[in-house]
Amino acid sequence: RMARAARVLALAAEGAVGSGLGRARLVLLRPSGGARPDPQGLREAVAAAAGALQAGGLVAVPTDTVYGVACLAQDSAAVRSIYSLKGRNGAKPLAICLGDVERLYRYCHVNVPDELLRDLLPGPVTLVLKRSEELNKDLNPFTSLVGVRIPDHPFMRDLARACPGPLALTSANISSQGSTLTVLEFQDLWPQLSLVIDGGPIGDTQSPECRLGSTVVDLSVSGKFSIIRPGCALAPTVEILKKKYGLVPESS
Repeated sequence: RMARAARVLALAAEGAVGSGLGRARLVLLRPSGGARPDPQGLREAVAAAAGALQAGGLVAVPTDTVYGVACLAQDSAAVRSIYSLKGRNGAKPLAICLGDVERLYRYCHVNVPDELLRDLLPGPVTLVLKRSEELNKDLNPFTSLVGVRIPDHPFMRDLARACPGPLALTSANISSQGSTLTVLEFQDLWPQLSLVIDGGPIGDTQSPECRLGSTVVDLSVSGKFSIIRPGCALAPTVEILKKKYGLVPESS
């Protein structure tokens, strides 16, 4: 199966029609050999992804933790498509993804120091804050909170900057299945995607720790924090919150 999938990817990279990707197109973010993407290649991948998103599509993307699927958070139809793609429980929230800390203030009510945000973002952390009126009411309508990601990944930050509003971001897998570290691992989703950005393997594909995803921490209560998901950056995140900013666990 993996050999066939590799052949499919090779065909898609050559622009072959009917390669088995369904309607998805593949964009190789890195040249063969594992080198970092050249600036022009990065720009072209960002432009292709931004175009697909603004047309209402779903795009598979590499992040600093695992592969994700993104759409425009302000596009209600695209948000519904993500839930359908994943077979996701409609009561499970989607995070938003931004390119810079400055943009966070438009979509969230922040009750922690700006320096705290910048100590944790960009990075493998999702901060849960009170949402503002600017955010699409059809995105997580069942909660007054929203998780915010700024991945430490040049493609993701440039893509978020290239879009008019926040991205909705979730892991590239069927709900309840494991996170994915290569595009081949979620090939069952390809037919429902507009575009697949192949940034190569993320981390060590043999390491369970690399599949934990971001650490999710609720900062919506002043002076306190609550760990919603331990994720891959628990210890350094808790150390910053406790030692540098004096926040206490909400259960205290």
